[in-house]
Amino acid sequence: MAEDNNIVLATKEQGLGEVRIAPEVIEVIIGIAASQVEGVCSMRGSLANSLTELIGRKNRGRGVKLGNTEDGLLVDVYVFLNYGVSVPKVACEIQDKVRQQVLFMTGLEIAGVDVHVCGIIPEREIPAIDPNNPFGEENGEEN
Repeated sequence: MAEDNNIVLATKEQGLGEVRIAPEVIEVIIGIAASQVEGVCSMRGSLANSLTELIGRKNRGRGVKLGNTEDGLLVDVYVFLNYGVSVPKVACEIQDKVRQQVLFMTGLEIAGVDVHVCGIIPEREIPAIDPNNPFGEENGEEN
């Protein structure tokens, strides 16, 4: 029999039953919240995540790891940031946004959000092509 690792939410009215949330749902909420912070280029993923995205399925929970302690949920977020951003500022924004979204959407308090910056992604430079000189020849003459 599979282990039931769903998170049971506290309800005000006991007679209505239980609300259970799979950890994967919370990972998706966290992944979307973190990726929406300005300065975040992408979330870290595995080779399997990359292959899944190649066939058109987006894995929103990648780069997120959940842990459970006596104090509550612990979250680890693994991100790649854009070059030129303030790393501490973006990390604090990720922590705030993740905490707010999880609280708003599930009512769960998060004990801590650890942000792991896996890398900095430089801006991609697209070479400009002169429409009047597409081959880069000087004075329009071939050598």
